[in-house]
Amino acid sequence: MTAGTQTWTEEAATLAGSRVQLVKGGSGEPLLLLHDEMGHHTWLRHHEALAQRYTLFIPSHPGYGTSEHLGWIRSVRDMAGWYLDALDDLGLAGINVVGLSLGGWLAAEMAAMCPRQFKRLVLVGSPGILPPSGEVYDMFLSTAREYITDAVLDPAATPEFDRVCPDDPTPEQVEAWEVARQQSSLLTWKPYMYDPALPYLLRRARTVPTMVLWGKQDPIVPLSVGEAYREAIPGSRLEVLDGCGHRPELERPEEFVRLVDGFLSGS
Repeated sequence: MTAGTQTWTEEAATLAGSRVQLVKGGSGEPLLLLHDEMGHHTWLRHHEALAQRYTLFIPSHPGYGTSEHLGWIRSVRDMAGWYLDALDDLGLAGINVVGLSLGGWLAAEMAAMCPRQFKRLVLVGSPGILPPSGEVYDMFLSTAREYITDAVLDPAATPEFDRVCPDDPTPEQVEAWEVARQQSSLLTWKPYMYDPALPYLLRRARTVPTMVLWGKQDPIVPLSVGEAYREAIPGSRLEVLDGCGHRPELERPEEFVRLVDGFLSGS
């Protein structure tokens, strides 16, 4: 399968004792991308750009996509423990990781558990901390299509929006959305979209250089959560994109890639 000039592959891998849908592409230093609460569904411009310098590993979390549902995983922290085992099976130690929304929360939990596993960490619009001000959008009070649309500040000005949210989605796409919503509900419902302990545990991530990346007009997870992550992870930095909602990688792909690549390369 190809996207532009970049070849990528999808396989069913066995990781931490379970079947996992795994997308890989690119060349260079390994980079783990952790998808958001709606799953990974297509290869986009930011993937293609990052794949010019990194070998991307994009697993679908247990219970998302075609990855096996694991009944014992009942929280984001449970999933973080599973992922650390899966990374051992992949042979990925000291790896860079970019987490999008729910994937960022997952990455933060992993870094708090085992900071030596990671080289650099990027958290993008990530829930996981109770907002000091504002509140997290309740994705379960809207349809999947409404949620994806509301996450983007200006869908009409987002060239790849129709690729992630087509006007006439296939039955397979609709099913994937609903599977993702079901699993996200299981993981994040009570308390909704945060872990009360996480801000206190993140001090352990102080050895992992961390960039927190946020859309200034994020309508899903308020910017106050990004500021709370910056305060909770010693030495971390916060980058805010003006004129951007919850999906910087989709809404501002060139700036997103510039910031991520610059940070991961140490500049």
